[in-house]
Amino acid sequence: MTAPIRAAVIGYGLAGRVFHTSLIAADERYSLDAIVTSDPGRVLEAKTRFPAATIFESVDALLAQHDSFDLAVVAAPTPQHASLAAQTIESGLATVVDKPLAVRASEIESLIDSASNRGVLLTAFHNRRWDGDFLTVQKLLAEGKLGDVWRFESRFEWLNPRARPAWKSGTTGAAGGGVAYDLGSHLIDQAIQLFGPVADVYGELDQHRTDSSNDDDSFIALTHDSGVRSHLWMSSLVAQRGPRFRMLGSGSAYTKWGLDPQESQLAAGLSTHDAAFGTEEPAAFGRLGTDGQTEQIPTEHGGYTEFYGQLAEAMLHGSPVPVDPRDTLRPVQILEQLHSGHQ
Repeated sequence: MTAPIRAAVIGYGLAGRVFHTSLIAADERYSLDAIVTSDPGRVLEAKTRFPAATIFESVDALLAQHDSFDLAVVAAPTPQHASLAAQTIESGLATVVDKPLAVRASEIESLIDSASNRGVLLTAFHNRRWDGDFLTVQKLLAEGKLGDVWRFESRFEWLNPRARPAWKSGTTGAAGGGVAYDLGSHLIDQAIQLFGPVADVYGELDQHRTDSSNDDDSFIALTHDSGVRSHLWMSSLVAQRGPRFRMLGSGSAYTKWGLDPQESQLAAGLSTHDAAFGTEEPAAFGRLGTDGQTEQIPTEHGGYTEFYGQLAEAMLHGSPVPVDPRDTLRPVQILEQLHSGHQ
């Protein structure tokens, strides 16, 4: 294969509009050739932003022309991930699936087998591995700045009064509709990347909205084989946020407030080539140390562009995919386990 990689994005909601189309269009090794959406407003926006892309109203129409593409990106609602990825893989297209890769671990295993049998690449969009603050945590751990770490706290919290998409409010938590699947898939993945395999799991999957059928305020505790405990919060109903990260060790602690800026920067139209992209203001930097003796730690430069950069290297030169699809199995197994206890 030679560049440009001909890419098709399936879905033009938040994931497709803010993340995938923006990142693909910013990398010269790709051409954004197609977008699948049937919503009239989204069709108009997609045509305006990407006039060279063909807009298809259905996946069937796209796949009828599968020979015209090299890569399919599944950015549709979570419950559709597995079935759509199965179709794109069967069509011989390298496939990116937005997180979570699927709702069931058995579906992930099936997709991995199908991709292997077809000889096509499969990967999952766990972009939060390239959050600047997460990269900072990784660096602090690698440098041994905290001594022996015994507790890791991680939060995605905010107060969101906006109406949720119909599929999110109408899909049960066990079917992938709640915050545990939406945000927990990121937080669990990050915790495992930092501290390794999980031996024990506890969770609270709470529902406060009366017009929803899934969890909107959840907590997950992981005990890693290493002995580290990860406490993970995810909620869209928090009037005062807790720290994004809080990590406690035998020698020190690290606390960081605020979300990585890359999503908001992409949503605002900031180019990934802008020097400001992926950078945080000093006021948002985390602090390392003990009470009364802390130092400000500059946040590492965020790197969402790394995902499609590494994928291009995989497709063009045979390098590893940015996220091994097997890495997604354990987080989904954990989410399935927790939901099975909350039926």
